[in-house]
Amino acid sequence: MAEVGEIIEGCRLPVLRRNQDNEDEWPLAEILSVKDISGRKLFYVHYIDFNKRLDEWVTHERLDLKKIQFPKKEAKTPTKNGLPGSRPGSPEREVKRKVEVVSPATPVPSETAPASVFPQNGSARRAVAAQPGRKRKSNCLGTDEDSQDSSDGIPSAPRMTGSLVSDRSHDDIVTRMKNIECIELGRHRLKPWYFSPYPQELTALPVLYLCEFCLKYGRSLKCLQRHLTKCDLRHPPGNEIYRKGTISFFEIDGRKNKSYSQNLCLLAKCFLDHKTLYYDTDPFLFYVMTEYDCKGFHIVGYFSKEKESTEDYNVACILTLPPYQRRGYGKLLIEFSYELSKVEGKTGTPEKPLSDLGLLSYRSYWSQTILEILMGLKSESGERPQITINEISEITSIKKEDVISTLQYLNLINYYKGQYILTLSEDIVDGHERAMLKRLLRIDSKCLHFTPKDWSKRGKW
Repeated sequence: MAEVGEIIEGCRLPVLRRNQDNEDEWPLAEILSVKDISGRKLFYVHYIDFNKRLDEWVTHERLDLKKIQFPKKEAKTPTKNGLPGSRPGSPEREVKRKVEVVSPATPVPSETAPASVFPQNGSARRAVAAQPGRKRKSNCLGTDEDSQDSSDGIPSAPRMTGSLVSDRSHDDIVTRMKNIECIELGRHRLKPWYFSPYPQELTALPVLYLCEFCLKYGRSLKCLQRHLTKCDLRHPPGNEIYRKGTISFFEIDGRKNKSYSQNLCLLAKCFLDHKTLYYDTDPFLFYVMTEYDCKGFHIVGYFSKEKESTEDYNVACILTLPPYQRRGYGKLLIEFSYELSKVEGKTGTPEKPLSDLGLLSYRSYWSQTILEILMGLKSESGERPQITINEISEITSIKKEDVISTLQYLNLINYYKGQYILTLSEDIVDGHERAMLKRLLRIDSKCLHFTPKDWSKRGKW
């Protein structure tokens, strides 16, 4: 059995943790870092096949040293003329791009394909036949929403447009580890999930204090209290474009409110792994959702979007802060992003890759929205109701590719006698009705006061 002193970075071994059912388990983990505090060794572990937000510092008592796997020694690199060189196939010499074409389980219908519907196992409540619609140019290439592929690199100059997808090839041991212990934001204390590039001198603090209205950070409670006597903000800067009950949305221009936008990105990075942080926030708009009480408008979550997107993205980053998760706010943010797209007269889609939680929220929203449309259709002259993929997309502002992928995910599309048919079983209908009863928060389009701008004219910036 190995000794504690022999454990180094890169070792793999089972580590004791509690699962969601509060039961002990021993998943395999990798040691990312080792530190010594007052003669006591601590090990930063990443659980293999688990999300990085579960990474943590552990003591040696939680390590199973009997099953330790030491890292393999790297082979010496080939040399040329006696000088060390890169190994063949190393990132410096060769960059391979892997493109996977995934064949769908069912045929992919075009937006103009005629279809009709039959009951599934005799239990269908609604039968919807897809009919020819107006033909529009479309990108037929599918996207793998679970993919963790990233963009090509970090531009050297500020961009007028751009993606917030992180470049995972530049990951190093520092950015793989959480660096902030705890954040105090208003009445909440948040435990960050991921690395965020706050100033180095703040990472050793037990608590980082943030002003919940302007999001400026301070090293102590005294600093925060002093700041609050000077800060006159009681809501995010920018224009309030929506209010219903206690819920409001503020539109913030990343160029006009640069300091707030940068602080928002720093906070968001604590909970978003697959997005990067750019300090040139100029190309982005930020939509911050707040909850109002007598003390002011408290941030609940936000999403950002490019002022000009060539890829039809209506969301770049989206986040509901942990204290507000699992309460319907995530779907409300998504619904609001599509409400803006409706006003703009466009269809939209979120920037990929989505996080695991983001993907769950979007799939749930797309499913509920599309099922709501299908179940609301009425048959004419006793025939099955008919609708096209184009029409669903135009009604909801959900991009056609997302409509098709959702119908496939729900297993609604079938091919029968030369036609595509959509079949809604009793289970699907009942599950949808139960879900909609729980979904109490909805966007009221009458409460939205929003005028789209033409950002292609630089004077608007």
